[in-house]
Amino acid sequence: MDAQKETGLCPGCKEQYKAGDYDDEIPNFSSGALPLPPLSKGGDHNNMTMMKRNQNGDFDHNRWLFETQGTYGYGNAFWPQDDMYGDDGDEGFPGGVLENMDKPWKPLSREQPISQAVISPYRLLILIRMVVLGFFLHWRIVNPNDDARWLWGMSVVCEVWFAFSWILDIIPKLHPMNRSTDLEVLRDKFDMPSPSNPSGRSDLPGVDLFVSTADPDKEPPLVTANTILSILSVDYPVEKVACYISDDGAALLTFEAMAEAASFADLWVPFCRKHNIEPRNPETYFNLKVDPTKNKSRPDFVKDRRKMKREYDEFKVRINGLPDSIRRRSDAFNAREEMKMLKHIRESGGDPLEPIKVPKATWMADGTHWPGTWASPAAEHSKVDHAGILQVMLKPPSPDPLTGGTDDKMIDFTDVDIRLPMFVYVSREKRPGYDHNKKAGAMNALVRASAVLSNGPFILNLDCDHYIYNCKAIREGMCFMMDRGGENICYIQFPQRFEGIDPNDRYANRNTVFFDGNMRALDGVQGPVYVGTGCMFRRFALYGFDPPNTNKTEEKKDSETLPLATSEFDPDLDFNLLPKRFGNSTLLAESIPIAEFQGRPLADHPAVKHGRPPGALRVPREPLEATTVAEAVSVISCWYEDKTEWGDRVGWIYGSVTEDVVTGYRMHNRGWRSVYCITKRDAFRGSAPINLTDRLHQVLRWATGSVEIFFSRNNAFLASRRLKLLQRFAYLNVGIYPFTSIFLIVYCFLPALSLFSGYFIVQTLDVAFLIYLLLITICLVVLAILEVKWSGIELEEWWRNEQFWLISGTSAHFAAVMQGLLKVIAGIEISFTLTSKSAGDEVDDIYADLYLVKWTSLMIMPIVIAMTNIIAMAFAFVRTIYSTVPQWSKFVGGAFFSFWVLAHLYPFAKGLMGRRGKTPTIVFVWSGLIAIIISLLWIAISPQKPNATADGVGGGFQFP
Repeated sequence: MDAQKETGLCPGCKEQYKAGDYDDEIPNFSSGALPLPPLSKGGDHNNMTMMKRNQNGDFDHNRWLFETQGTYGYGNAFWPQDDMYGDDGDEGFPGGVLENMDKPWKPLSREQPISQAVISPYRLLILIRMVVLGFFLHWRIVNPNDDARWLWGMSVVCEVWFAFSWILDIIPKLHPMNRSTDLEVLRDKFDMPSPSNPSGRSDLPGVDLFVSTADPDKEPPLVTANTILSILSVDYPVEKVACYISDDGAALLTFEAMAEAASFADLWVPFCRKHNIEPRNPETYFNLKVDPTKNKSRPDFVKDRRKMKREYDEFKVRINGLPDSIRRRSDAFNAREEMKMLKHIRESGGDPLEPIKVPKATWMADGTHWPGTWASPAAEHSKVDHAGILQVMLKPPSPDPLTGGTDDKMIDFTDVDIRLPMFVYVSREKRPGYDHNKKAGAMNALVRASAVLSNGPFILNLDCDHYIYNCKAIREGMCFMMDRGGENICYIQFPQRFEGIDPNDRYANRNTVFFDGNMRALDGVQGPVYVGTGCMFRRFALYGFDPPNTNKTEEKKDSETLPLATSEFDPDLDFNLLPKRFGNSTLLAESIPIAEFQGRPLADHPAVKHGRPPGALRVPREPLEATTVAEAVSVISCWYEDKTEWGDRVGWIYGSVTEDVVTGYRMHNRGWRSVYCITKRDAFRGSAPINLTDRLHQVLRWATGSVEIFFSRNNAFLASRRLKLLQRFAYLNVGIYPFTSIFLIVYCFLPALSLFSGYFIVQTLDVAFLIYLLLITICLVVLAILEVKWSGIELEEWWRNEQFWLISGTSAHFAAVMQGLLKVIAGIEISFTLTSKSAGDEVDDIYADLYLVKWTSLMIMPIVIAMTNIIAMAFAFVRTIYSTVPQWSKFVGGAFFSFWVLAHLYPFAKGLMGRRGKTPTIVFVWSGLIAIIISLLWIAISPQKPNATADGVGGGFQFP
C-alpha cells in the first residue's frame, strides 16, 4: 500500500511493486488449511492478524518478535549502535542483517522512545561536568591552603578519586535502551495450528526453572512452596517446562513441603488456567486488595474461588504443621528402634539395665531413613555429610493436552488442560573434605541433573522467595532468544521487584536507580550484568562455549538442519576431551549438541544465519527411565567435579561470594551479549530485608564480592578484546566502587576537622572556588533530573539512593574492603549466613521488621561520623560567638558541609531510633562513649592554655 501511494517501490528492498504478487481476496482454505478470520473494515485486530500470516496460511516470518527502541539507528535493528564501535555487523546483528536480508521489513515507527530532547542534553551535561571537574581539580591543586596543607591534601586526594569513580559510573550510561515484545506474534509463530502443524503442538524450546533454598528455618517452606506453585502454573507449553528445586540443606521439612506443593498443584494449576488467574502465587493472589471478580466472565468463578481458598487454607495448615508431624513421627520410629534393640538384648542374654544407644534418625513417611538431615546430625546424616537425593515428584507430562471433567476433581475442569509440568527435588551429595562452593556449586549440580533429565536449552533461575508475578514472563524472554540475532544472547536479565517494603523506602531497598537506570543503560552497550535471580540463560552459553560464528556455520550445508558436532562448537575441544571439561557422564555429553540445536531461532528467513528448521521441537519427549534417573543422581555426587572445568569455565563460576556477577562477566568476556527485559507487568516479585542491620549485611556481601573480583583474574583490566569498551568501564566500576568508602569516610570527617581547627579546605572562599562548586552542583542536579526522566524513577527514589550510598559507603563498603584485603593478604576466608525473615513484635504490622534495631559493628563508623560532626558544629558555633572578630564565613562553610553529611545520614539515625522512641540502650552507650573519646582526643591534640585569657571572656582558657 505504501508503494502504491508513493513511488511504486517497496520501502524496504527498493524493488518495483508487482501487483500480481498479492491478492486482495482471502484465499480459499477449503482444502484443510487453517481458515483465517475475514477482514473487517472497522477492526484493526483482524487486519493485524492477516498481516502476520502469508498467503499459504503460515506465519509471516518477516515480522519481528521484539522492538529495540534506542537512540541510534534502526528501530527494529538489534544492537543498532554496533557500527559505532567498529563491529563488522556479520555476527548476527544489524550491520550484516540489513545488508544480507532478501525480504524487506518495516522499521519501527518510534526509533527514539528515549527522546533526544532528554538524551542529548544528558550527554552534553556529562561532557560539561567532566570539563568543569578538570578545571576545578586543576585550580584546587595549584592553589593549596598553606595554613592547613594536611587538610588541603586530604581533600584534594578525595576529590580526585570521587571524580574518577563518577566517570566510571556515568560513562556506561551514554546509551540507554528500551525494548518491547509482541507476545501475539510469538504465539502465532510457534503455538498456532497451521498447514505445516495441524496438531497445534508448540515449537517453542524447553525451559528448565531452578529454585534454590538452603535452610527451612530462615527460608520458610511455605514461601518456597508458593514460588513452586507460581512456576508450575506458568503460561508456557506444559510439556516444555521442568522445575527443579535445590535444597542445599537436605531438610526433610523442605522435601515434604515440596511433596505437599506438588499435590496441591493438582488443583491450583488447572484453576489458574480455567479462570486466567494473575498472579499465580496463591498467597499473593488471595491477599490482593482488589475485587477478585473483575474481568472474570465464567459464572462458576465465585464458587470455584471459594473452594480453592478453603483448600489453600488447609494446605497452609499442613505446611506449617510439618515440623511437629515430622518430630512426632521420628520420635515414634526411634522409640520402635529402641524397643527392637531392647528385645534383642534380652534375647541374647545381655544386661537389660544397660543404657541403650540407638542413633536418633529422621524418618520419612514410608518408614525409611531420610538420607539428609533434619534436627539430629549424625555420621552420614547432617547438612555437610549426606548422600545425594533426587526425587521426581511430578513426571514429564504427555505431549498432547489432557482435559479434565466434572467427576475427577472437586472443581469442574471440563475443557481445561490438567497436565502439570515436570517437578524434581534435588539435594546434591555432601561429604567432609570437599569444597561444595555454596550456591554456585548447588546451581551447577542442577545444571547437570537437568541436562540428563529434561535438557531444556534455556534455564531460568529464581530465589526461593522470588515468585513469577507475570505468568507470561518466560514468553517475554523467549521473544528475544527466538528472534534474529537471538543466537548471540547468553541471558535475559529481568529487573528485580520487591514486596513488603515501606512506602518511603527508607534504605533504598527497591534499588530502582540500579535496576531502572544503570541496567537499562547497559542494555545499550553489551548488555546488563547478571544479578543473581530472575535471569534466563542459554544453556549452551553456561557450558563455556563462545557465541556461534555465523561465517563458519554458513559454509556448512547441514548446520541449519542438524546439531553441530562437538568440534564445531569449539575447534580446540575434541569429543574425547569432553570428560576433562564436563565430567564422565555420557548422557551429559550427548545432551550438549541437542541443547545447542534446540536453542537456535527458527531458520525461516535469510537474515537468520544460525537457525533450526521450523517444527523440529514438536517431537514428544521420551519418557524417563530408571537408568536416566540413576545417571542424574551420579552427576550430583560430590566427586563428579573433580578434575573438570565446572566452576572454572563451565557453569556458575566459583571463588566469589558474588558468583552471579562473575558468571555474567565470563560470558560477556567471550563475546556473548545479554538483554534487559522490562515487562509492562512485573515479571517476578520477591522479598527484601527492610531492617537496617539485614540491609547492611546484604550490601556487605555484595561489596565483599566486588573486592574479591578486583583482586582476581576476573578484573575487567584483564578482559579480552571481545568485551566492549563501555562494558569494560561498567565491570571496572563493579570491582572498584567499594574502595570509594575509604575516601568517603575521610571526606565525611573533613567538615568536622575544619570546624575544630578553624581552617577550611581552601585558603579563602575564593570566587573561582565558589563558581566551580556552583557549576558542579548545578550539573549534578540537572543530570539527576534528566536521569530520573529517561529511566522513569522518581526524584525521591534517587535521593534515597544517594542517602544510602553514603550510609553503606561508610559502613558495609569499608568493612568489605577490610575483609577483602584480609582474604588476599592473610588468606582468611569470608563466610556469610542467610538473612532471617523476622516478623517483628507486631504481627499485624507488615512493616514491623523495619523498626527493629539489631546492633552490628557496621553501625559504629556512621555513628562516629555523625557524633563528630554534631560536636564539631556545636564547638565551632561557641568559639565563633566568643571570638573578638567572629569569622562567620568559615563557620558557615564548615557547618554547611557537616549539615550535608548529616542530611545523608538521616535515614540511618532514624533507623537507630526504632519505633516510638524505643531506642536501644546500646545506642546511647556508643554515642556517649564516642562523644567522650572525641572530646578527650581534641584536648590531647590542642591542650588548654590556663594562663591565657580569651578575648572578650573573663575566663581562663583560649579557644584554638
